[in-house]
Amino acid sequence: MKEHIKRVDRILKYKGSILDIYTDVIETPDGHRAEWDYIDHRGAAAVVPVLDDGRLLMVRQYRDALDRETIEIPAGGLNGWDEPTINAAARELEEETGYRSDNLTKLVSVVTAVAFCNEVVDVYLATDLVKTSQHLDEDEFIDVEKYTLDELKDMIFAGTIQDSKTISAVLAYDALLNRKKNN
Repeated sequence: MKEHIKRVDRILKYKGSILDIYTDVIETPDGHRAEWDYIDHRGAAAVVPVLDDGRLLMVRQYRDALDRETIEIPAGGLNGWDEPTINAAARELEEETGYRSDNLTKLVSVVTAVAFCNEVVDVYLATDLVKTSQHLDEDEFIDVEKYTLDELKDMIFAGTIQDSKTISAVLAYDALLNRKKNN
């Protein structure tokens, strides 16, 4: 593609607490103009919490957009554009699972919906977990469950787990373990 598409205007349609929705006016290489939806998101952080026995902590919660419960890694939005994602990951780990860790390392970054949203989720690996207690928001109802890596991979390939950040995180963690095993 020698010629490029360019954005000629961005019109705010809705300003929300965690995202803003725009209509972008796009000009194609042949001069045609089109309107595309765009969602601006301040970002998020997530965490793969691994217990000493190797099982991973997952959260089961209702997701309104799907009208069903999902199984996911703990995650949440940044409290501000400049909040370090590692801080958000540590916060969400303790809030949602009731565990904390002083050993978080970045695992992978995921852009959740490249066609219409700029949300980036930085995913961290958490080990050396210490039990504390959950600190859920008033509108959060989360069950914490423990799974082996093989159980989670089976759930991904069976279609039980469909959340993109969780799939990316679990498979990135599996790849990390395989690299360590082969070195």
